[in-house]
Amino acid sequence: MSTSSIIRVAVVGAAGRMGAQTCDAVEAAQGVELVARLDAGDDVAAGIRDAGAQVAVDFTVPAVTEDNVHAALDAGAHVVVGTTGWDDASRGRVVEHLGRLNAGRPDGQGVLIAPNFGLSAVLAMTFAAKAARYFESAEVVELHHPDKVDAPSGTARHTAAAIAAARAEAGLAPSPDATQDGWDARGADVDGVRVHAVRLRGLVAHEEILFGNEGEQLTIRQDSFDRASFMPGVLLAVREVGSRPGLTVGLENVLDLS
Repeated sequence: MSTSSIIRVAVVGAAGRMGAQTCDAVEAAQGVELVARLDAGDDVAAGIRDAGAQVAVDFTVPAVTEDNVHAALDAGAHVVVGTTGWDDASRGRVVEHLGRLNAGRPDGQGVLIAPNFGLSAVLAMTFAAKAARYFESAEVVELHHPDKVDAPSGTARHTAAAIAAARAEAGLAPSPDATQDGWDARGADVDGVRVHAVRLRGLVAHEEILFGNEGEQLTIRQDSFDRASFMPGVLLAVREVGSRPGLTVGLENVLDLS
């Protein structure tokens, strides 16, 4: 592979667990080169620009990830985001920024936000969206380590939103629920789908998607036991984001799942 075809990568949040693992994965992979390790206190735009990075990977925290994305875009890089905590408003601001930068450019910059890079998790979300229209009830349980700062997880929110969209498209009524008191015990409401968060020492990242009909139940379960399982998805995103101008949400959109 020629030097010109090698993708130059900067990792933002390089001192964190996911950031450090991403640095190791990039250094070990073919066709990519780690050119910058950036962390808290660093000037993200300057670090990316000075290193000549073509793609920035953000594994930081929800409080700073949006600012990092805007800084990376202003530095001329495509961005892959593994940090959760995004909502419609923050995604909308990224879309507006990309619109300004990419106006009149068919080969403009891209941002790929992936709630989860684990291939098993992406497949579980995809299968859940396909199954959702066939069941009266649907709920999501996500289980993570207690150091995770947001709840429910971005993966669970993404899963629930996809389930809700499929149910709406199929014309299904809301899941039956006679609860009158104690709604706080019923988990978060994500577009009408209940999502429950467990935080337990010893866990890494896990999800159960529960579907029910009269007399039957379908459970889709995904388990990530080691952060190494996320690296093939991260590398895939790094290689694909440059060919996808604008905002892409979800790794499933760069996989061939037709």
